[in-house]
Amino acid sequence: MRRRLIQSTLAVVLVVIAVFGVSLVIVETRTISSTAQERVDSEAMRLASIVDSRILGDERVSADVLRDQVDADRYARIDIPGRAPIEIGERPADDVIHAEAQGEEGETVTVEEPRSSVTREVGRTLLIIAAVALLAVVAAVLLAVRQANRLASPLTDLAETAERLGSGDPRPRHKRYGVPELDRVADVLDSSAERIGRMLTAERRLAADASHQLRTPLTALSMRLEEIALTDDPDTVKEEAVIALAQVERLTDVVERLLTNSRDPRTGSAVSFDLDEVIKQQLEEWRPAYRSAGRAIVSSGKRHLEAVGTPGAVAQVLAALIENSLMHGGGTVALRTRVTGNQTVIEVTDEGPGIPPELGARIFERAISGHNSTGIGLAVARDLAEADGGRLEMLQLKPPVFGLFLSRTPTKPSEAAAEEQRTVR
Repeated sequence: MRRRLIQSTLAVVLVVIAVFGVSLVIVETRTISSTAQERVDSEAMRLASIVDSRILGDERVSADVLRDQVDADRYARIDIPGRAPIEIGERPADDVIHAEAQGEEGETVTVEEPRSSVTREVGRTLLIIAAVALLAVVAAVLLAVRQANRLASPLTDLAETAERLGSGDPRPRHKRYGVPELDRVADVLDSSAERIGRMLTAERRLAADASHQLRTPLTALSMRLEEIALTDDPDTVKEEAVIALAQVERLTDVVERLLTNSRDPRTGSAVSFDLDEVIKQQLEEWRPAYRSAGRAIVSSGKRHLEAVGTPGAVAQVLAALIENSLMHGGGTVALRTRVTGNQTVIEVTDEGPGIPPELGARIFERAISGHNSTGIGLAVARDLAEADGGRLEMLQLKPPVFGLFLSRTPTKPSEAAAEEQRTVR
């Protein structure tokens, strides 16, 4: 590209020099020739007037007297009637510039100048024009090189940026070049890099969430299948198979929620459900794991409570809290239900050492953990609770108490519209 830019610029400059240079040479040659002719004509007229004045004054007219009036490179001849011709200088043998002038006393003055003087002057002019043309070509080459570098270097950078994007490096460069068209391409590539970066982050986050959220259901399902493999009792096999199928359904729900990644509680997917059923299901699912760890998990509080949300999402939030207590807590884990205002609250607590004060509310941030774990579970649980129209809070550090707040009554369409209107205002 650099070579093509330089060649095209140089070709344009050469064409311009050829057109204007030839025209200038022709004009200058004619100007020099006409100027030389005018000089010779003027010389003849001036010499004729000198001769007239000397004849009228009865002064001597001779070559010695008039020699100083004629340039050394010119030849002059004065023809006076009744006298011998007077010649001054050496008459040129080659092509000459010729001029004649008639005096008032009848004399004829002839002045000749070699055309070689015009040729020399034309040559000097051509030399100057050629030097200027050469300087123009050099300047054009330098300008073309600079312009080619200015255009080719950004294109090389943009190509490298595109190659980095294709290789999976989505970091934007935020580099601009002062050329509007190239800067526009750079803007688009940076925007694409940011979008690709967000997509990769979302994919990594989905992979991390999936690995974390699917680990527990798969473990529980594996335990049920082991129970089926170890027993020959048809009733036990049937019971365990029913429980395993229920766990498969919950596992499917986990996958679907991870893929959608966000939900709007006003879309109609939130329903009223019996909270006791969800708590009972979680106790049955986690009791074998707690029994294996020599610990217990119990429930207390108000019964037969109705909550608004998605049972699968609430079960996932409770599973994350119960798993967190199993891994980092101690003693008995208790699930307590209570009512506050128009909300149902499920509290999950244990008898462990609690949460370090330096973590505080940051416990819900991703990659934040006090026990070298992934730090994903509580962050995912809060996202699920908020997506389901509720909220997850840390109510107490020691002993640790987490509270899941759910609405008791569904929001009517008119109330939702009014609430949205107040939010907009």
